[in-house]
Amino acid sequence: MKLEICANSYQSAINGQKAGADSIELCSELSVGGITPSYGLLKKVSQEITIPVNVLIRPRSGNFQYSEEEFSLMKENIKLCKELNFNGIVSGVLNPDNTIDIERTKELIAVSKPLSFTFHRAFDCVENSKEALKILIDLGVESILTSGKQDKAEEGIELLKELQLFAENNIVILPGSGINTTNARVFRDAGFHQIHSSASKIIATEKSIFFGNTIQTVSNIASIKEILKRIKNA
Repeated sequence: MKLEICANSYQSAINGQKAGADSIELCSELSVGGITPSYGLLKKVSQEITIPVNVLIRPRSGNFQYSEEEFSLMKENIKLCKELNFNGIVSGVLNPDNTIDIERTKELIAVSKPLSFTFHRAFDCVENSKEALKILIDLGVESILTSGKQDKAEEGIELLKELQLFAENNIVILPGSGINTTNARVFRDAGFHQIHSSASKIIATEKSIFFGNTIQTVSNIASIKEILKRIKNA
C-alpha cells in the first residue's frame, strides 16, 4: 500500500520525503481545503524533492465553479507544473448543479498531459457518485481523491468500498481526509492500494486583532513513519 502526504509547505514536503512517503500532493492553505502553491514554492520543491509530487490546481477557496479568468489561470498553472517536471496534477471543475463539468475537466486533462491527473475532492460534492465515477473513467482520469462524501474518510468507508468495486481497476480510488496513525490500517484491510494524509501537527498558534486565531501546521515525520509502519507491515 502507498502513502501520499498532503504537504502544505516546503517543510511538510521535506518531512514527507525524509519519513519515506511514496508521493506528495503539494498545496497551500489546507485550512480552506487547499489552493495552488506559489511559484516560489513550486520551484523549490521541484528542485529538491525527488519522490513524485502532484500539484493541486485550485485558484481559490470556495466552490468548484470557475470564471473564464480563473479557468485560464488554472491552465497556465498546469503549464508551469509541466515546465517544472512535476509528476501529476490534482484538479477538477463542477457545473453549478454540482455535476462534473465534462468539457472543462477534459480540457484540464488535455493541458496536463503527459502528467497524471487526479480529480480532487470536488468529487464529494457530486450527488450521483457512480455516474461521476464512470464519467471520470471515460475522461481518462487516473485517480479520484475522495472522503466517501463524509467529513472524514473513515466515516465514508462503505461508499469508498462501493466505488472501488464499481471502478473495476479502471481508476484508483484514493481515500483522504482524517486518515491518521490510528485508522490507516483500516483502509489497507479494506483493500485500498493507496491513502492520502496530511499527518500534520500544530506547531504554532497566534491571536491577531486582524485575522483572529491562526494555526500553523506541518506534516510530522514521526506520524508519517507510524502510518507507513501500519500499512506496509504484516
